[in-house]
Amino acid sequence: MMFTLAEVASLNDIQPTYRILKPWWDVFMDYLGLVMLMLAIFAMTMQITKDQVACLPCLEDPEEASGTKPDSFPQQSTREAASSAATGAPVVATIPLVTKDLPDEAVHDIHVTHQHTAVSEKYVDQPQPTGVKTNLDYQQYVFINQICYHVALPWYSKYFPYLTLIHTLILMVSSNFWFKYPKTSSKIEHFVSILGRCFESPWTTKALSETACEDSEENKQRLTGTSSAPKQVSLEGKDEGTNANQSTPMLGVKFSADKPIAEVPSSMTILDKKDGEQAKALFEKVRKFRAHVEDSDFIYKLYVAQTIVKTVKFILILSYTSTFFTKINFKHDCEPDIKQLTGYRKFFCTHNMAFMLNKLLISYMTLILIYGMTCLYSLFWVFRRPLKEYSFEKVREESSFSDIPDVKNDFAFLLHMVDQYDQLYSKRFGVFLSEVSENKLREISLNHEWTFEKLRQLVTRNAQDQQELHLFMLSGLPNAVFDLTDLEVLKLELIPEVRFSAKVSQMTSLQELHLCHCPAKVEQTGFAFLRDHLRCLHVKFTDVAEIPTWVYLLRSLRELNLIGNLSSENNKMIGLESMRDLRHLKTLCLKSNLTKMPTNITELSPHLIRLVVHNDGTKLLVLNSLKKMTNLIELELHTCELERIPHAIFSLTNLQELDLKSNNIRTIEEIISFQHLKRLTCLKLWHNKIITIPSSIGQIKSLEALHLSHNKLESLPPALFTLPKLRHLDVGHNSITVLPPDVGLLHNLQHLAINSNKLEALPKPLFRCTKLKVLCLGNNALTTLPDTVGQLVQLTQLELRGNCLDRLPVQLGNCRLLRKAGLVVEDHLFDALPGDVKESISRDNNVSFTSGL
Repeated sequence: MMFTLAEVASLNDIQPTYRILKPWWDVFMDYLGLVMLMLAIFAMTMQITKDQVACLPCLEDPEEASGTKPDSFPQQSTREAASSAATGAPVVATIPLVTKDLPDEAVHDIHVTHQHTAVSEKYVDQPQPTGVKTNLDYQQYVFINQICYHVALPWYSKYFPYLTLIHTLILMVSSNFWFKYPKTSSKIEHFVSILGRCFESPWTTKALSETACEDSEENKQRLTGTSSAPKQVSLEGKDEGTNANQSTPMLGVKFSADKPIAEVPSSMTILDKKDGEQAKALFEKVRKFRAHVEDSDFIYKLYVAQTIVKTVKFILILSYTSTFFTKINFKHDCEPDIKQLTGYRKFFCTHNMAFMLNKLLISYMTLILIYGMTCLYSLFWVFRRPLKEYSFEKVREESSFSDIPDVKNDFAFLLHMVDQYDQLYSKRFGVFLSEVSENKLREISLNHEWTFEKLRQLVTRNAQDQQELHLFMLSGLPNAVFDLTDLEVLKLELIPEVRFSAKVSQMTSLQELHLCHCPAKVEQTGFAFLRDHLRCLHVKFTDVAEIPTWVYLLRSLRELNLIGNLSSENNKMIGLESMRDLRHLKTLCLKSNLTKMPTNITELSPHLIRLVVHNDGTKLLVLNSLKKMTNLIELELHTCELERIPHAIFSLTNLQELDLKSNNIRTIEEIISFQHLKRLTCLKLWHNKIITIPSSIGQIKSLEALHLSHNKLESLPPALFTLPKLRHLDVGHNSITVLPPDVGLLHNLQHLAINSNKLEALPKPLFRCTKLKVLCLGNNALTTLPDTVGQLVQLTQLELRGNCLDRLPVQLGNCRLLRKAGLVVEDHLFDALPGDVKESISRDNNVSFTSGL
């Protein structure tokens, strides 16, 4: 043979790892296919080595030939002759004398021979052969046998083993085609690989063990009566004098008593770092595989198609095989067209493999029938229920992972197939579909990596001399953070899962919290602590829904910063109506893209003193709600695309500082209305497009600081210098060409910034402002610095770089507080000063100085 049984059987072989996707009927059909394959190969072997026919000539009717009755044709002699012909032995037989179609010479010889034989019989005592004698030799019998094998035998008797082999191979290929087809084999291979790793992962064992521990602990508490059903009582609208066992509201979200967690054995509390990383990778692989496979149902359709093909094939085989069953006979009549070669027209033949083929055909039909019934059952299973949907409801009920999602399409079908092998695979696989399970894994790995000692090394001192910890892009909040009892500022950024447990109450020094894109949850006890101790909160988000609802219930909060999308379409979702519980809030910062001021912000008016709105270039159209904020002391409206000073501001009688930075303000004629704001001390109109300052500026007698830098001013009105309390004047980065001499009237001026303008000379009255501490004159067109600069004895900072000076006056030495660090000038000009002046300016270089307001 050209191939071995092992090579043929390999067509039915699949990778051992795929066995989990083989239900019992597929396995059974594989074995049936193997048995049919062996039967086909056995039949082929027997046919190739043993199959043949034995033929003897049949005499024509003697009455038709000569009208005489011939001798009888002994059946026994005929069988002996046929047997001799089949085995190649000499044929010894006698036949009646038939001379119808023979020549005269042949007839004469036959008669002579017959007479001679008759005479011999008389004298010979030994028994003579009986039967019909033929005149054929051995080669003629071989020829006749071969001719009659092809002429007399039915085609099914000759090709039955080959058909059996072909049908079996087709059925084998159909059974495993979905494992071999490229579009499905890659997905199946990936699924089996992931499933095996999930099944063997130590995290799966740990997660299920924790579930078992929790269930055991719950049953124990239920039996002993030590546990009671957790209460969920909404306290919305009630004060803090409620029972501690009741739940605390979070804008409609109810707190409930924490579910008791059983102690996990110490050997299970910490995963090996390598196992933890592998489990994390598995979660990611499962997530991506689910997204990839759930979009298609091609695997399901292919499996259904191959099952239908096998069923149709079974019906076809059974239908035509049964019709040929009766045609496999032992005896056959053969009438080949070879009379001119043998002298005979008809032969009587026997097929030696007839009985064997009959038995093999019965066996094959029995196997096919069993195979077909199994195919019908598989079709019934496929269409009995929707296999493109898979529910983990049972797993959710048996475990603590109630968030395991149901799956669909090919993902669901593969899980149904796995359940036919062992349902434990799906149960362990479901662990890696649960976000709760993933979060537990992250928590364990996180706490193992971020120890107290490691976190302690990251604590720094900020500009306010507070202990600060900044955690960035972690998987969660390490438990060791709650052991930093001296921590004052905690900054959390890009942490997907932040949970404040009851242990946060240990952080007695915590006053400031930053949540930058960190969805945060808090337990009941932890919330009570934050509600009473937290003073400052910064929340940065992408969508307003990301703001934790408990933020609006922090009654001890002094400062709240909300940074994110708060457009007018989403104002109703901000939850500002609950800000009435922020009873001690003093500062509210909104860095967003508002088109109108939220009306509910007025609920903070009794105690809010500082409001900051940074609008990121979105035009703020409606500010009417500001009129009710009468207690505001400081107001900032940055990048709000304002074109004029809003009239609502003039109602804020307690306002002390107004900052309208980075808007589109071109004219400030309304500035005369500021005279009604008797407490206004600081006005910031910098980074706008203001061209002129109206003379009415002189009416704001209480003004102490005026910021007009980065505008388009070309001159300064005399009325500006009539402000008796003005101490800080910044008109830098404009197009001012002349500084009026009236500047000398500002006797209280301490900070003057007129840098980056077009000044060519300085008026001498400027140096009568002897209280000046900061004088910024850089980037102008000054050619000389008057000697009277020495009168500024309190000067601590002088900026001259970027002018056309050829020397510095030696009178700079009279500015006793001026140091080299505060003198911003070209090096060659400083080097040209006399040595004693340079020494006077350079001494005590490390002494710190103030830079004005």
